[in-house]
Amino acid sequence: MPRVLSLSTLFPNAANPRFGTFVARSLEALQRETDWDVTVVNPIGLPPLPNALLPGRYRVLAAAATGGIENGISVHRPRFTLLPKIGGRLNPGAIARAALPLIRHLHAKTPFDLVDAQFFYPDGSAAVRIARALDLPLSIKARGADIHYWGSRSYARDAMLAAGSDAKGLLSVCEALADDMTALGLPRDKIAIHYTGLDRDRFRPFDHTRLRSRVGTEFDIALPDDAPLLVTVGALIPRKGQRLVIEALTSLPDARVLLVGKGEDEADLRALAQTLGLADRTHFLGSIDHDLLPLVLSAADAMVLPSSSEGLANAWVEALACGTPLVITDAGGAREVVDGPDAGLIVAREPQAIAEGIKLLLAHPRSPHTVAAKAERFDWRVNGRALGEYYERLIRA
Repeated sequence: MPRVLSLSTLFPNAANPRFGTFVARSLEALQRETDWDVTVVNPIGLPPLPNALLPGRYRVLAAAATGGIENGISVHRPRFTLLPKIGGRLNPGAIARAALPLIRHLHAKTPFDLVDAQFFYPDGSAAVRIARALDLPLSIKARGADIHYWGSRSYARDAMLAAGSDAKGLLSVCEALADDMTALGLPRDKIAIHYTGLDRDRFRPFDHTRLRSRVGTEFDIALPDDAPLLVTVGALIPRKGQRLVIEALTSLPDARVLLVGKGEDEADLRALAQTLGLADRTHFLGSIDHDLLPLVLSAADAMVLPSSSEGLANAWVEALACGTPLVITDAGGAREVVDGPDAGLIVAREPQAIAEGIKLLLAHPRSPHTVAAKAERFDWRVNGRALGEYYERLIRA
């Protein structure tokens, strides 16, 4: 049985149960669908303070820095020293120093065959040091923000290029991101495409009869059946463009929007909705249970996400699988998902274009099952098998 050591700062924990769920699902599918045995090291970054002096959110995170068997996978959470906002260039070294003693111990007990990083920076740059120490081949996966955000910082870009040079193989979540990786200077001949998966039992079209009433009751909001309902799913950060969706509502007199997610932009977005007189049509749902998300998506007429950059957003695929068409911007793998009118529309990243796209989509409604068919190629079982085959190629080489 081959064994992979997967290093991932993106991974759910007790403090952030929705953080990096797509990484967890992919690795669970790998272990379930193949003979690969998976061990995850999920480093937790904390400021260099005693627990009692940590700020609130870091105190909660410190309490979550425990490991165990999670959905069949062995997960370890070593703590590393994090300097918030200013320590970005230090994180790869800090992660490697914190994780390597544990990893050496695990490797000595039952050797690994491959080291894997599930995010390019800082994970990939830390994993290089670990792979060298264990004399093992390395794979690094790019997801979007790692290439677009960290790739714009010279110190991170240099570290990513060095890691890419050392790695045996690289993964990208879509062709468009692979092009961006190549433009950054990473070797195209090492890059394979590994699309996201999807829980097809959970994400499917739900019957719309009384669905909005059920969603409204769940979140204590009124959702009229005869008014356009939009949903946007993603962290509340400027890159995702929720501000533009709220501004687009000024041209959509009856429409309401459900914002799913949390983030640093929430206070400003609430203030914007209040200023524009849209507070009664802009509903902040926060991070919601994964079983509720398909109901919210199925209840909506469109999923609107005007991101400035993406890899291939899981939210796009989940919305399609629920029969909800997309109004999104031409970011990352957007054209690999919206590859025809049944999937929705790609629009310019400004409020009026977003509003016009929504109007056009509402004027030509799609059958939910026709829309859902556009997501048929995304499946966690397929994802897990493809990942196993890719890993096999690396260790055979």
